[in-house]
Amino acid sequence: MKLDWPLMKNNITKEDLDVLIKFLKGMPRLTQSGNVQAFEMEWSKWLGVNYSVFVNSGASANLLTMAALKHLYGEGEVIVPTLTWVSDIASVLQNSFTPVFVDINPRNLCMDDKQVISKLSDKTKAVFLTHVQGFNGLTDRLIAILKERNIPLIEDACESHGATFKGKKVGSFGLISNFSFYFAHHMSTIEGGMVCTNDEDIYEAVRMLRSHGMVREASKDSTEQKYIKKHPDLNPDFIFAFPAYNVRSTEIGAVLGRNQLKHLDENNIKRKKNFEIFLNNIDSHKYRTDFDLEGSCNYAFNLIIKKPDQKFRDRVEMALCDAGVEFRRGSSGGGNQLRQPYLKSFVPDKEWEKYPEIEHVHFYGYYIGNYPDLEEQKIFSLCDLLNNVM
Repeated sequence: MKLDWPLMKNNITKEDLDVLIKFLKGMPRLTQSGNVQAFEMEWSKWLGVNYSVFVNSGASANLLTMAALKHLYGEGEVIVPTLTWVSDIASVLQNSFTPVFVDINPRNLCMDDKQVISKLSDKTKAVFLTHVQGFNGLTDRLIAILKERNIPLIEDACESHGATFKGKKVGSFGLISNFSFYFAHHMSTIEGGMVCTNDEDIYEAVRMLRSHGMVREASKDSTEQKYIKKHPDLNPDFIFAFPAYNVRSTEIGAVLGRNQLKHLDENNIKRKKNFEIFLNNIDSHKYRTDFDLEGSCNYAFNLIIKKPDQKFRDRVEMALCDAGVEFRRGSSGGGNQLRQPYLKSFVPDKEWEKYPEIEHVHFYGYYIGNYPDLEEQKIFSLCDLLNNVM
């Protein structure tokens, strides 16, 4: 049985391309301009925050977030997950923070909140929580303790557009949140990302950090005038507040993003239904089906083999390959980040052994594509395929 099932399909539609072609026919300015600003405002309204800054990738959103945190809060420790995309932890290291790792909650693949709380200290500058592949990772307990101890929450919602906690969108709880608009995610600007916040100082810093650290990128005239007054020897157009980056995106990405945003909620309803069909029809004796779906909005089908059986795992992989079903082992980011070469000089040898939950997912967990135009019968066929693996 051939299913021919890619990780993502039709995430940029003909309608999106028609809108883009119409825009391009007007011979417009293509570098960051009015559509970027409009997309930022529309995204902020959809998410429920005051400010958003459009950048060229989710990884750049991570980088600017940690840079802003360092400049405004100073260096120290940042608590991070073992299951996440590399750029979360890389951005922590690149900004001279010390990563402190925690294991995952197997029911939502996000950081175990009890372990996060146990590792808070006077050195903690932030908790960098990833909402993995559409699951909500927040709890009342975690939010309350972070507020009590005045420790910022940073939300990586790059894979979780539309997921909620207590009816409010994830990405609107933390001091800063990050989103990705990569092709395989809930919506796409080809590449692209967003930094979101309700904090005006963070917003101003991120705007400058996005564009070489230039003061003229600040939204408030008072911010710009403060630097001009302090540095009368400099050309006001070329004052650089930070040793920063150029991670701006383009009008092309913003035009796509604005059109995609119109359909995001509708498409997410389809994704939620698809995932429920999948979980309700795979064999719960062979695979985990007890995920916490409260508030979830998954762009992937999470397939986790229940027991650590390498021979069974190999048969599952062979069945998927034979059917043309694309998958990624290790789930988000390839599994346990502590096993990756880039961390060898930062963590002790075999540190990964202390984190059994992510270790299981690393070897026995997968994700499979979930997109809005996926036919229900195809989902049933996939479940039959998986259930028949002996």
